[in-house]
Amino acid sequence: MSSSAKLPVVYVPHGGGPWPFVEVAIGSPAEQAALAAYLRGLGALPREPPRAVLCVSAHWEEPAPTVMTAARPPLLFDYYGFPEESYHLTWPAPGAPEVAEQARALLAAAGFDPREAPARGFDHGAFVPLMLAWPEARVPAFQLSLIAGLDPAQHLALGRALAPLREAGVFIVASGMSYHDLRGFGGAGVSASEAFDAWLREVIVAPAAERDAALTSFARAPAARAAHPREEHLLPLMVAAGAAGDELGRIGFSGTLAGVRITAAHFGE
Repeated sequence: MSSSAKLPVVYVPHGGGPWPFVEVAIGSPAEQAALAAYLRGLGALPREPPRAVLCVSAHWEEPAPTVMTAARPPLLFDYYGFPEESYHLTWPAPGAPEVAEQARALLAAAGFDPREAPARGFDHGAFVPLMLAWPEARVPAFQLSLIAGLDPAQHLALGRALAPLREAGVFIVASGMSYHDLRGFGGAGVSASEAFDAWLREVIVAPAAERDAALTSFARAPAARAAHPREEHLLPLMVAAGAAGDELGRIGFSGTLAGVRITAAHFGE
């Protein structure tokens, strides 16, 4: 596996449901516009066009790490209560079965027991940022699941195992939300989101050893459980940090959505 450049790895907030492709009542128009503009810019981050995009989404958990292997993955409409048009969205990007097999082999070599999902489609945690970044749907893409149990150290190790893909032309996009308590959007969660986000922004830019230790014990952070009653939307960051290795992170986006603070992390730019 070789490439002329190591591609970056990012952790991004994917917003809510099928936003922004249908009208969703979360946040102000200005907040939505800022996040959408940031996500549209993701495609320009790699210095050369990626061979493939690997997305790790908060919305897919399996007992063992599982890779999507479909040659033409469909969209998985894993939400409910939205307008009818949100169930007819399309993003006909090709899959990346060959790269998915390389990912599976790397995970197996690292001691995981990876599985394959030949029929699964892109969930909204994947297709929302990918559709915004690559609307022409030409970039090959596939997903990798989280591991049930949501152990931070295990997901850091998962990212470390995948790191060689970055030198093989693969752009790793970890998709979640740095704040995710649905009851807190709109005002109730503002204080908790600000406390947790201040901690998170310091962690993202810390040296790798400090960063990874802090992420492993994130539940001790200020307002951690108020920001993440369940941590599936934070765990993709662990995968991104693991794939970053010793590289320092930077804040790729910092803003609000429905008043709560949200942040994106970039590594290896």
